Amino acid sequence: MNFVQQIGETLQSIDLGQAIGASGFRTIDLVILCIYLVVLVGLGLFLGRTKKGEEKSANDYFLAGNTLTWWAVGASLIAANISAEQFIGMSGTGFRDGIATAAYEIMAAVTLIVIGKFLLPVMLKQKIFTIPQFLRERYNDGVGLAFSVLWLFLYVFVNLTSVAWLGALAIEQILGLQNVYIAFGEATISLRMVIVIVLFLVAGIYSIYGGLASVAWTDVMQVFFLVGGGLITAWFALKAAGDGAAMEGLRNVYTTLTTGEYAKDTHFHLVIQESHNASAFANVPGIAAVVGGVWLTNLGYWGFNQYIIQKGLAAKSIDEAQKGLVFAGLLKLVIPFIVVLPGVCAFYMTKHADQFTMLQGTINVADDAYPWLIRNFAPPVVKGLSFAALAAAIISSLASMFNSTSTLFTMDIYKKYINKDASDKKLVNVGRLTSLTALVIAAIAVKPLLGGLDQAFQYIQEYSGFIYPGIIVVFGLGLLWKRASSKAAVWTAIATIPLGILFKVCCPDVAFQLRAGYVFMILVTMFVLISVIDKKFVSCEVPEQKDRATMMKWAKILGAAGVVFIVAAAIVTIWGAFLPETATPENSVIAYLNDIGFQAFYFFGALVGCNAIWLWSDANDKKMDPKAVLLDLKLFHTSKTYAWGTFAIILIVVILYAVLW
Repeated sequence: MNFVQQIGETLQSIDLGQAIGASGFRTIDLVILCIYLVVLVGLGLFLGRTKKGEEKSANDYFLAGNTLTWWAVGASLIAANISAEQFIGMSGTGFRDGIATAAYEIMAAVTLIVIGKFLLPVMLKQKIFTIPQFLRERYNDGVGLAFSVLWLFLYVFVNLTSVAWLGALAIEQILGLQNVYIAFGEATISLRMVIVIVLFLVAGIYSIYGGLASVAWTDVMQVFFLVGGGLITAWFALKAAGDGAAMEGLRNVYTTLTTGEYAKDTHFHLVIQESHNASAFANVPGIAAVVGGVWLTNLGYWGFNQYIIQKGLAAKSIDEAQKGLVFAGLLKLVIPFIVVLPGVCAFYMTKHADQFTMLQGTINVADDAYPWLIRNFAPPVVKGLSFAALAAAIISSLASMFNSTSTLFTMDIYKKYINKDASDKKLVNVGRLTSLTALVIAAIAVKPLLGGLDQAFQYIQEYSGFIYPGIIVVFGLGLLWKRASSKAAVWTAIATIPLGILFKVCCPDVAFQLRAGYVFMILVTMFVLISVIDKKFVSCEVPEQKDRATMMKWAKILGAAGVVFIVAAAIVTIWGAFLPETATPENSVIAYLNDIGFQAFYFFGALVGCNAIWLWSDANDKKMDPKAVLLDLKLFHTSKTYAWGTFAIILIVVILYAVLW
């Protein structure tokens, strides 16, 4: 077996060890990585075992026997979420556009609070294995099956492929082995594909064997390496920018990118102005990153994405699940410092390359930024730890996706439509076979789908955004509104992707977060109208007086707030259309508000207002859908720990936006 490097049209032999050594990697770094992988797989297999003579039940395999504590839930949520998509993709977007992309992480922390208080308790009460299972029980088999198939395609062809491809790209760049091929006689295979297959195999070995228990409990270790290794990398990047002092480096980067020729640069602003950087605004459209379509992305991802919310469904109790989500929210606020700030540092360094000597490699596309930093500025041992952190991020996400893919197919398709009387042993075996099949398909599809992308994070966000508006409407109102009908769910599911494509074709210059918001407004209106005119309902009693009064109070508050947001957005956008040419964001408040995407409040008003609709209806209607979930407001009561955690998250978010607006 020979290693060859493709250069232009020729193939030249290279010394693999020499090439890795030139990247700054030492034997100790590779030893650290190897030890980490051995410990990970060994621990996963150990934790996934059963006692002698016992067989795993379906609950054991797919929901870890509902044994997860709050710290395991929180750690596993973050480990499943943070992957190459963040380390490579968000660092790449940070390099290109700046810290505004951190809004996804910051607002995710707030979203986790909402999900923990209002959505997860209802799901746990229903004792569901999968999100599509809930749809099947709440609406009908067709809706459940449609979303099962949709999620399976999304996991295999978007999530698994993007995480593995970005991970392999990073490893290739860090080791200085770009465009390296391995020759087997006359045949060759790229080293990147070899790395992809290795990542799939490492994640697959323990997740396929042990199920969710192996995945969740190993994630506790993974998060330690992920956060610790990521912070170490960011620290050394700042030290390099500060000539040996990290805080001085932060001051240098901040001062340089906010003054002088960079006075209008977007790299150190959480809210981007369109006039300052139109392409960056298209990715993270100003205030829309706080009140716009980011809520659709976050609610859909954290609340209704099987491989994420499955950790909450496996908790020991509602209280443990809620505390786990708050813990995850606090960890989420650390992530921008791990993945976005290094990308900004890389941008600063490339603009001041004369200050840094002996740099290895180049940043050809934005997603090269993070591996370029590790290669050039992390010293020996730290390189190994950073490499282990990246491996932890990639492998933990892949493992969670394998497990959730097997859960969806086994419980929602195989058990429901193929073998209704399957034993637990049969279900576990089918789950393992499904994971293996997903691994093979993703390995085959990865290169055709993702080769040549510049910013994969934006690819994932935009194309996931095609389905999230419909998911939020169908799932959210199905959980909370007793009048939500099956007919409305079916038509919303049918209309979701075509509407997204229509807006993409007709409004290509509109930021995708804003497009997603407009699609949501259409879908929620359609869903409510179809549900109201649907004649398939049964009689029901209104809630007791105390609960009814509470629901009516919040219906009035949220309804009024929704109207205010929509009217304010209308005033700003209409007034802005008639401003004189001399009006600029610097001399006109209205021009400034339009420049930061104030139209996002149309969507936020609709999102807030639709909550007023279901609250008013649930409080007063004596009709309900035959399969409705009747809410008990006691489900929404939370502990003091949850309240203090919520307060801490909100306070940190307010401070971040006040300082870095």
